[in-house]
Amino acid sequence: MSNKILIVDDDLSICEILEFNLSNEGYQVECAYSAEEALKKLSPQHTLILLDVMMEGISGYKMAEKLRKENNPIPIIFLTAKGTENDMLTGFSVGGDDYISKPFSIKEVIARVKAIVKRTKPVENKSKGDTPKQIIFNNIVIDFDSKELYIEGKKIILTKTEFELLTLLAKNPGKILSREDIIEIIWYETPFVVERTVDVHITRLRKKMGNYGAVIVNKSGYGYKFETNEINL
Repeated sequence: MSNKILIVDDDLSICEILEFNLSNEGYQVECAYSAEEALKKLSPQHTLILLDVMMEGISGYKMAEKLRKENNPIPIIFLTAKGTENDMLTGFSVGGDDYISKPFSIKEVIARVKAIVKRTKPVENKSKGDTPKQIIFNNIVIDFDSKELYIEGKKIILTKTEFELLTLLAKNPGKILSREDIIEIIWYETPFVVERTVDVHITRLRKKMGNYGAVIVNKSGYGYKFETNEINL
């Protein structure tokens, strides 16, 4: 079954161009011309949202924020004419997974879509015992089969990028990873990601983890590490 993409843009010509090219790549594509329409059309069958920022009514940022507050982890790629670093960081801070400035290259959009979809697909183990199915620290359980985080038995909804960040740090306990290291691993197929992007995602992840967010430690001037000794409840 092919992946289903929802394009949300009030520019009909952009929707048509994206729909044509992504359909030729084998994706199922559906268009919505406002955030309000998109929220009605969005279903669990959708794999990814291509979301314009500047629209009448609900903006793309507001739509993304609403989805994240509802614990919907669907990947979101922002498409926007607002291309400053602060605009990009705003997109990431409301839960976006990627950010493409207009005017854009169709080849670039397709490459970014493929990268997100590839990262979203579950990876089958080649053999039993290749990798652990879970990492457990005190009351924190990271489940790799379900791609879910549990704290004190309660499921914490994370976006794909947040889960990948947590997994990367938890698999290297006590090891400091620089922002450059994290970008190369998490955003390896996404150009122009700045170091502050890492900070924005870490902040969101810590907030979702509540008191347990203290396990993610910032070593000023160096980067981040996962340290369970920092839990103080």
